[in-house]
Amino acid sequence: MHFEKKISDHNIDLSVIVPVFDEAESIQELVREITQVLSSQKWDYEILLIDDGSTDNTFQLLETLHQKDKHIRAIQFRRNFGKAEALSAGFWASSGDIVVTMDGDLQDDPAEIPSLAAKLNEGYDLVSGWKKNRKDPISKRFPSRIWNRMTSFMTGLKLHDFNCGIKIYRREVAKSIHVYGELHRYIPALAKWGGFRVGEMVVNHRPRRFGQSKYGVSRFFKGFLDLITVMFLSRYTRRPLHLFGMWGLLFGITGTGITAILIILRITKAIYLTNRPILFIGILFLIIGMQLFSIGLLGEMITRSQSQGRRYAIRRFLGE
Repeated sequence: MHFEKKISDHNIDLSVIVPVFDEAESIQELVREITQVLSSQKWDYEILLIDDGSTDNTFQLLETLHQKDKHIRAIQFRRNFGKAEALSAGFWASSGDIVVTMDGDLQDDPAEIPSLAAKLNEGYDLVSGWKKNRKDPISKRFPSRIWNRMTSFMTGLKLHDFNCGIKIYRREVAKSIHVYGELHRYIPALAKWGGFRVGEMVVNHRPRRFGQSKYGVSRFFKGFLDLITVMFLSRYTRRPLHLFGMWGLLFGITGTGITAILIILRITKAIYLTNRPILFIGILFLIIGMQLFSIGLLGEMITRSQSQGRRYAIRRFLGE
């Protein structure tokens, strides 16, 4: 299959990145399915599995799979760093002109990869899956639907399913997006704000066969806080003074105005200000304004001096 915007003739066609955490029961079946699909398409491919600090024998199985098939590569973290860091490591290590991400619990269907690649060639830089017929309990589906609508409204990107595990990216998208913490939920929004064209496609979603979900109710609260983070990063990460300075000036001007009026009243009408609470409000606004402006300046200095580095520690790497 032809891939558009090929970056280098030395790159392989496609990389599949799969973060895994205690997925020993499903990993062999998942790799078998992915291999079957990619081999049938005659692509030059790699399967890159990121062991996010598993406590079972997941990495031992990955070693066995790698010995049998050199298309399979693996990274082992020293501890559990989270899905975002696992994806970040996968993006960094991948060699494909096209990158596919999917979950390791067998709920994402590898058979969707050719269709996603075809959708990508319609002119998109990233295509996100949409689990329209989601095989999860309502306790997960209903909050997720609300969260997706809120995210769509706040980011301006009209998607039904921001957090679908299976996505396909052009290489330049995967290499330019930096995710950490819980920001993997907002990769489509980060790509959109980076100037890339984002699309969506309905994909098959399968019931969970092994184990239980690694995410609890707290992920929705964390997700809201991360949404605020994403909104800040997308608009002000390179110009923090624009945010803090704007509010600093607003509080400063208001405080200055209140204080100036009170001083004029004191001089012209000889009134006393000790029994006027508004004097303290004016002084408080002045202090807040100076603090916010100072924070903005400090943010500017940190932005200029800080470089983004990897936040995960790798124990082992299988595959060149």
